[in-house]
Amino acid sequence: MATTATTTTEMIGREHVNDLEGILAIANQDLDAVDHAVRAESDTIFTWDYERTRPALAKLYEKAKRSQWNGQTDLPWDTDVDQEAVVINNALQNPSGMLGEGLDLKGTPFERWGDKEWINFGIESQNWTLSQFLHGEQGALVCTAKVVETVPWIDAKYYAATQVMDEARHVEVFSKYLDEKLSGHYPINAHLRLLLDDIIEDARWDMTYLGMQIMVEGLALAAFGFMQQLSTEPLLKKLLRYVISDEARHVAFGVLSLKEYYQGLSGSEIRERQEFAFEAAVRMRDRFLQQEVFDRMDIDVKQAVKLVMQAPDRPVFQAMLFSKIVPNCKKLGLLDAGDGWLRERFTELGVIQFEDWTDTGEEYTMLDEVAKDRAAAAS
Repeated sequence: MATTATTTTEMIGREHVNDLEGILAIANQDLDAVDHAVRAESDTIFTWDYERTRPALAKLYEKAKRSQWNGQTDLPWDTDVDQEAVVINNALQNPSGMLGEGLDLKGTPFERWGDKEWINFGIESQNWTLSQFLHGEQGALVCTAKVVETVPWIDAKYYAATQVMDEARHVEVFSKYLDEKLSGHYPINAHLRLLLDDIIEDARWDMTYLGMQIMVEGLALAAFGFMQQLSTEPLLKKLLRYVISDEARHVAFGVLSLKEYYQGLSGSEIRERQEFAFEAAVRMRDRFLQQEVFDRMDIDVKQAVKLVMQAPDRPVFQAMLFSKIVPNCKKLGLLDAGDGWLRERFTELGVIQFEDWTDTGEEYTMLDEVAKDRAAAAS
């Protein structure tokens, strides 16, 4: 992975983070592939010290055991989902979120679009978004299994084992929702796949934590919350509420574990973690441009993505995705370590304003929707 003083080009393949040509040059060339192999060289670590020495992780482990839910029986799968009606209702409730709202579409591929085309775009966007969530959750499943193998602390192994079950459940419910309620899958976005490959390939156990628990899960936590608020579809809203309650614990697990470990690292080692966090942030931001949707709809991808990037609400949406990541990186000491390199990079990305928001190490109990539902049912 990254080494000290790595250039931006070496990290993300281009000199400038907003270089559209560079972003679109990364594309998935294996659209029909079913398997994807990544070679990992990490050591599997046994520990013969079974003493429970990390109370915060032990507490999180107990909460995880109490908060398990069943994806088959705890969600109302008999709910009828009319995807076209969902798109229309979502647009009526959130008109500012529509692509093209507030933009001059003259001379663009969208100039001649009517209601039919916009509804179809909304349907494809739903399929794409849930597909990328599904792929990301499988990445989390694989990475958390790796954490069980590689982390040297017994308390962390115990908790990570519960997360493996959580991630399997998330893959299950997103796949079921796509198969039974929506109208098609999309292959994994190339930027997301590159990031997952990087996380898995790195032999250092804490990089798996940083890449998955802090960066990928942190962005997922914000994205799920955003979608849960904006969706008008009751089954998806409840599914996301339950997933959010799990994801908050997962990010808290990363914060609690890495805060202790990073206190013992050298300046050059911390710089490597800063660079990794920046690379992950750019990869995740780039994957939300929906290039695959425009390609499937036979629209000029470059022209369409330019329009997406000009949308008035785009900067707000893009920044909000990092509302969990930035405060967690600050709590870990990554923002200002050394010469404050990561602070500068997050400032360039336009997300530094979230640094003083509540970090997930403190927030996860407020997001435990499963516990709230069970308490309500018992009262």
